[in-house]
Amino acid sequence: MTETAGPKKVAIFIVAYNAVASLSRVLDRIPESVRRRVAEIYVFDDSSKDDTYLVGVGYKTQHHVRNLSIFRNPENLGYGGNQKKGYEYAIQQGYDVVALLHGDGQYAPEILEELIAPVERGEVDAVFGSRMLVRGAARRGGMPLYKFVGNRILTAIENRLLGMRLSEFHSGYRVYSVKALAQVPFHANSDDFHFDTEIIIQFLQHGLRIVEKPIPTYYGDEICYVNGLKYAFNVVKSVIQYRLHRAGFRSYPQYSGRDDTYRTKLSAHSSHRKIGALIKGRDLRVLDVGCGSGGVAEFVSNPNTEICGIDLIDAPDRSPKIARFAQQDIEREFNPAALGEFDYVVLADILEHVRNPQEVLKRCREVLRPGGAVIVCLPNVAHWSVRFGLLFGRWHYGRRGILDSSHVHFYTRAAARRLLADAGFAVKHLDVTPVPVPDIFPELGQSWLVRFGHGLAYRLARLWKGMFAYQFIIQAVPAGLPGSALRR
Repeated sequence: MTETAGPKKVAIFIVAYNAVASLSRVLDRIPESVRRRVAEIYVFDDSSKDDTYLVGVGYKTQHHVRNLSIFRNPENLGYGGNQKKGYEYAIQQGYDVVALLHGDGQYAPEILEELIAPVERGEVDAVFGSRMLVRGAARRGGMPLYKFVGNRILTAIENRLLGMRLSEFHSGYRVYSVKALAQVPFHANSDDFHFDTEIIIQFLQHGLRIVEKPIPTYYGDEICYVNGLKYAFNVVKSVIQYRLHRAGFRSYPQYSGRDDTYRTKLSAHSSHRKIGALIKGRDLRVLDVGCGSGGVAEFVSNPNTEICGIDLIDAPDRSPKIARFAQQDIEREFNPAALGEFDYVVLADILEHVRNPQEVLKRCREVLRPGGAVIVCLPNVAHWSVRFGLLFGRWHYGRRGILDSSHVHFYTRAAARRLLADAGFAVKHLDVTPVPVPDIFPELGQSWLVRFGHGLAYRLARLWKGMFAYQFIIQAVPAGLPGSALRR
């Protein structure tokens, strides 16, 4: 839905570093119609080694530009750090739209009006000027071949891993809604040049709207301060960090605050699929403790099966397969008996989060029908990735995964067996899951390389469970019952 409020306060933000030869020309090229109507044109000189700041001050005095402000950072903040300061200024001043220009003249101020308009009308949250939308325009504008090829390769990688379809990730000519900027943690981004990549990822993560507009390409005698190989490495690293954060393997502050819920695990050897396969029979009653939105329920296909769910929060997108739901704090008021008796009780990714896992298991034991079983899924803290990290003194908590920051207990295979035995259960079946690479990079999940690697990881996990298993999936029955007592 587009915004229909009154006139927007628009600002133009110019980042400048050692731009003594070009800053005046950039200011001259801002169309007079734009210059007159914007609330402010402000330049942040990032502690240049030349007289960029003095050139800006002189321009303001000579041309009597009332809405031009020149600032100089006391120390160099870096390309990303300078943007942070400029966007924070836009937020503090109460602007609605901020357009980013570069003081080196690489981007054409003449088309500012065209880029600003969609954001000003509230149709999108950001407009990116792209040198790649018009076929051949970048090369005709003087973009060196190595930069053109590098741009296309990096953009293809980013689109593939992020599921986006931008023509270019690496243009610095951008217009942002200030309200949208205030929604993303851009302060946590890099101070280096890949700040631009991280803010794109943040806009994607927060569901903000981006549109591209074609811009002319110009390469003059400006000095490029970008180390190409370092930049490419950092761009790919940023994308991988986002994927690891979203999958819960690691936590990165620039991507915090979104995608914090557990999702259905869709990969071939996922715990949700395996738990669904362990539930055998018909006319069953299944209790899913900590059901969330119903990831496990989606893989239960037994005829005439009733699934009941318990969780602290009633998920608005809960699966319709969960026929009954009880909102309970498993830590304090766990009462599965209120829902009746069950053939299976599922505890997927739950026991590591509660302080009294034995008590929870004992209460589940009490509601099992004769021949019933519990199915438990626990992470393996002895996984090679954790061992490798400890070898170098690293123990990084994340939002999910083995080192989820909300875990209060950690389990090896022996510790998991001991937990069940202490709660009065005998293990009848134990399976494993590998690292869910297809869930980290879902856009690559159907490629033969990912499928082959995932299958190989599963075989390794089965061969050496203690080292390569990512999770243990355990089916257990009350101790003393013969294996044949399991309901089939």
